[in-house]
Amino acid sequence: MLQSNTFSRKTKGGRIKKEVREIYLRDDIYCGATACKTCDTSRARLDASAILIFDTNVLLHQIDLLENPAIDNVVLLSVVLDEVKNKNMAVYNRIRALSTNPLRKFYVFSNQFHKDTFVKRMDGETPNDYNDRAIRVASRWYQTHLGPATPVLLITNDRENKRRAVEEGISTDTIQSYVKSLGQPELLDLLVHPASESEDVAMEQVEDLRPSKRQVVYQEHKPMSEITLGLHRGIYHQGKLRVNRYNPFEAYVGSESIGDEIIIHGRQNMNRSFDGDIVAVELLPQDEWREEKNLSIADEEDEEEDDVHLAPSSADDAPRTTNLVSGSATETNPTPCRPSGRVVGIIKRNWHSYCGSLEPMRMPAGTGSFTSALFVSKDRRIPKIRIQTRQLENLLDKRIIVAVDSWDRQSRYPSGHYVRVIGEIGDRDTESEVVLIENDINSRPFSAQVLACLPPLPWSVSSEDVTNSIRLDLRSLQVFSVDPPGCKDIDDALHCTALSNGNYEVGVHIADVTNFVHPGSPLDDEASQRGTSVYLVERRIDMLPKPLTEDICSLRADVERLAFSVIWEMTSEAEIISTRFTKSVIKSCAALSYVEAQARMDDSRLMDPLTTDLRNMNALAKIMRQRRIDRGALTLASAEVKFQIDTETHDPLDIGMYQIREANQMVEEFMLAANVSVAKKIYDCFPLCSLLRRHPTPTREMLEPLLCTAAAVGLDLDVSSSKALADSLDRAVGDDPYFNKLIRILATRCMTQAVYFCSGDLSPPEYHHYGLAAPMYTHFTSPIRRYADVIVHRLLAASLMIEKLPSVFQDRTQLASIADNLNYRHRNAQMASRASVELHTLIYFRKRPTDTEARIVKIRSNGFIVFVPKYGIEGPVYLTTRGEKGGGEWFVDEPQQRIVKMDNSLIYSVLQTVRIHMEVVEPQPNRPKLQLTLI
Repeated sequence: MLQSNTFSRKTKGGRIKKEVREIYLRDDIYCGATACKTCDTSRARLDASAILIFDTNVLLHQIDLLENPAIDNVVLLSVVLDEVKNKNMAVYNRIRALSTNPLRKFYVFSNQFHKDTFVKRMDGETPNDYNDRAIRVASRWYQTHLGPATPVLLITNDRENKRRAVEEGISTDTIQSYVKSLGQPELLDLLVHPASESEDVAMEQVEDLRPSKRQVVYQEHKPMSEITLGLHRGIYHQGKLRVNRYNPFEAYVGSESIGDEIIIHGRQNMNRSFDGDIVAVELLPQDEWREEKNLSIADEEDEEEDDVHLAPSSADDAPRTTNLVSGSATETNPTPCRPSGRVVGIIKRNWHSYCGSLEPMRMPAGTGSFTSALFVSKDRRIPKIRIQTRQLENLLDKRIIVAVDSWDRQSRYPSGHYVRVIGEIGDRDTESEVVLIENDINSRPFSAQVLACLPPLPWSVSSEDVTNSIRLDLRSLQVFSVDPPGCKDIDDALHCTALSNGNYEVGVHIADVTNFVHPGSPLDDEASQRGTSVYLVERRIDMLPKPLTEDICSLRADVERLAFSVIWEMTSEAEIISTRFTKSVIKSCAALSYVEAQARMDDSRLMDPLTTDLRNMNALAKIMRQRRIDRGALTLASAEVKFQIDTETHDPLDIGMYQIREANQMVEEFMLAANVSVAKKIYDCFPLCSLLRRHPTPTREMLEPLLCTAAAVGLDLDVSSSKALADSLDRAVGDDPYFNKLIRILATRCMTQAVYFCSGDLSPPEYHHYGLAAPMYTHFTSPIRRYADVIVHRLLAASLMIEKLPSVFQDRTQLASIADNLNYRHRNAQMASRASVELHTLIYFRKRPTDTEARIVKIRSNGFIVFVPKYGIEGPVYLTTRGEKGGGEWFVDEPQQRIVKMDNSLIYSVLQTVRIHMEVVEPQPNRPKLQLTLI
């Protein structure tokens, strides 16, 4: 049966377009109930108990409740899913996950295509009324179809929809009433309450709002129509709000319209915006713009004061063109004020779930009733969130997850709801789980569908693999790998063979992951979503299942493995004569650690073939490295640390800076060369759909913090090009060997992150990788741990006509979406790794107060930020006590980047070495921190 529906949609240009969609109605769409006598039940998922049908708003707002196993036997109507997908893709993905989870009873019913539940639009009917009517028709059909033996309940909070459902004889209830009827009080905590119900007089227990508590706290947000007009006229400015992670009352909004960052001071000017929100900002009158000379280091205890303004503590937190000036009253050159503004509207919210704990409070008299409490996020950028719970006593000593529901302009804090308990506060496993959740890292076990894609174990290379015409048999070559100690997921291996003509054959062999991860498979979909493996101090969260990462794909010693190889012929001066790409079979002769490889190269007594190959390869790598540096590649540095972990307790036993050896640089050089060669090959064949990686050139404003620091210590850095900066950094030699590394660390922090992109979305000059001084670059060498490399392997295979190019590469919009997800996942993995280091640093120093040397890296009006080279730690050192405004008896000499006592008896300058004491303290309940104090 053929039907049609007419609907209107808004185009990207803002025009309203009427469309007619033909619909073929079917009679073979089944209800999904096991008790049904008329439908095919082979794929039925619903049992004989009450069947629930939720309307759109319940799905959108109560997803945390729906994910609880107590809510089951649910019919998901296609009309509802379509509306959810249009309004919130994140919620839609969570609902689809429920529908595919074999342990849950969620059944998708295509009501729009069923002959008995299809609803034709009526003239003048609003989309909302149409959807509600379609939901009621489907609910009534289920009720009639299954009969009285299987109750069907429509869950809706829409009064009009509920009234009409009752009139039509449909059993219906509100979500609140239904959850109460289940007799499980803990489920009530999961409910999102309507905004009109968000205020509660019981909040007097936790909010000292005095008699004016119902007065307006924040300005009303402008409607989108007014915001759009204001943006068009230049009255408002759009951008992403970034909250200073060391000061929740100071934020920055990057604005392309004024070419600068707008500073937002204080909660009132932030106007209920959250970190990551896309906001509309109105500039304040210029006489209200702020100077930044009085910025100070944040104090944990200052967070209750709405009027404190604290210092940026990292490149991510500081405005790009910040110029701090002296705090002295005698200064003669006033600092230009920075653009300051206030948020007038939220264009796109960035709300999600947050990890933290409840603020300690006295237990109220009586039990079993709702109690209001304040949730304090582990992330200092997030304001306290008010929740209502029946489980206060059980939650006070727990790390919990809370989601934000609303923020009324008459409330000091946003309202939210409890989601679940993570574990005991202070427990290492709990705090590690918090790190993963806060950074949106999927650490769930791989599903049965994903694991079903793996070949059975034990697996070995077959005779068909060896004789396959697309593969080169390289098992006779002396192939070896060099990795961190204990590495099990070995992506890459190398070989270096001296040729009779005096040249060398050098090969980079990469695990052939795409031989096992096929496009569109559940395994591929999972890897695409995860994007990357995540490395914490004590564990690794794999992008792919362990049978692949540690066995089938891992290029372990003395076993045959499938590889994708890049093979060059090089002269003794590392000039590339020719390049080949081929699938291959290899057999590694050794899996060396960096320390082992370095020891072999350094031991003049060793002359065996493997050591000779290592030395030859290292000699080539040194030439290649110098050639890159001569082209302008930067040799930067990071504060990467390593821990020695107790194998039984998993507690840290020791901590220190990660040591880079020649062996590390040797491997890095050939990985870079392989990535560059592959980038050129795939781009030549697929100039519009290649996945590449670019590193944008930093602006002078971004480098300003580095230039100010360098000038203060007498260095003149040339940042006109990467070559000029590299040469300047080479000349930056101080009185001690660590000085140059410290300058390079500071330079690294001024850079933007490299990002993945689709080649068809940018012009070739924008492909440039600034840090590597490479006109074109990609990632090919780590497919076990990065999905970007999986994509590039498929592109390379297609360029060699080994495999067909998957259909996804024909859709640049989808490719751009994949690149965006990869960038998001890569950044989150980095943030999770850093947070894991911070957590284990706290654990390590909790029982080990330590005195050590530190270097001053930033000056503030009430102290300075130091970097501790021995442990790779950065933190604030205070010179004033809490409550002193500005720097008290100290003032900042901005040109010299130093803080001076008023009587000139003490001076602390940037990059100066100081002695500090480090110990773990807890200035606020459940918020331990590493405190650094001068000795």
